[in-house]
Amino acid sequence: MTSAHVVGALDIGGTHVTAGRVDVQSATVEPGTRVRVAFPPGGSGLVKRILDTAAAIATPELRRFGVAAPGPFDYAAGICRISHKLPGLYGVDLRRELGTALGLGKHGAIAFMNDAEAFLLGEWWAGAARGQIRVVGITLGTGLGSAFLEDGRIVRSDTRVPADGALYTLAFRGAPVEETISRRALLASYGAGSEEVTDVEQIAARGRAGERRARLVFRELAADLAEFLVPPLEAFAPTCLVVGGSIARAWDLLEPVLEQRLAAFRPLAVARAARIGDAALLGAARHAAMQAV
Repeated sequence: MTSAHVVGALDIGGTHVTAGRVDVQSATVEPGTRVRVAFPPGGSGLVKRILDTAAAIATPELRRFGVAAPGPFDYAAGICRISHKLPGLYGVDLRRELGTALGLGKHGAIAFMNDAEAFLLGEWWAGAARGQIRVVGITLGTGLGSAFLEDGRIVRSDTRVPADGALYTLAFRGAPVEETISRRALLASYGAGSEEVTDVEQIAARGRAGERRARLVFRELAADLAEFLVPPLEAFAPTCLVVGGSIARAWDLLEPVLEQRLAAFRPLAVARAARIGDAALLGAARHAAMQAV
């Protein structure tokens, strides 16, 4: 394996950062290289946590890095424009910070990409959407991420998709869609109080154990998501809808209602991400590798 075939990848999420070395020939994250680190409470020290995570997988031979990050973000410049979800990162020039920390000062050595787009590209390249012609990708987690892909290319500017492919900017029932479809919306619907340590994983476990309230919040979220997706699906006419993000780990609780409510779009394939933990790393690495071609 030559260094040209291995690309470093970072996936910056709302609560953690993940890194790994990607073999672009086999479209896999190299065994033993994946590092996942939670962000500190309160959002302080995020930059150091990101740099330390990237450095943990770096080697002298690794000369390209792909970075998946949520928007708003100046991906061409590598500058974070997020002012609410990741406090402490706003205005930070991550290209410069990473370049200095990793010794990658060469222009183009670090490529940035929207995290939902990286997820979808990874799933099309090596996951549940492999071989599909037109795909819509949804990430359910801290927020509602989305991306559109046709013939292997991300579609951002087209009459068939919202601006930049960003569904989170749209309203749903007269309010921002993330007020209904997101991690915080699911927790609020379940009624998890601040005094109770409860997150999506715990609610899903209770649902699988038969708790009616837990099962209901996932069914309601799936029904809301299906209703919200009808206009975008009608406009883009995808052959596949692939769903990822932390909430998609409860796919067994989401799928029945989602499939039922989207039955009118058959033969649309509705699938959980096959590379749910790695898709964004794979997509970011592929994007960075393609910049060198």
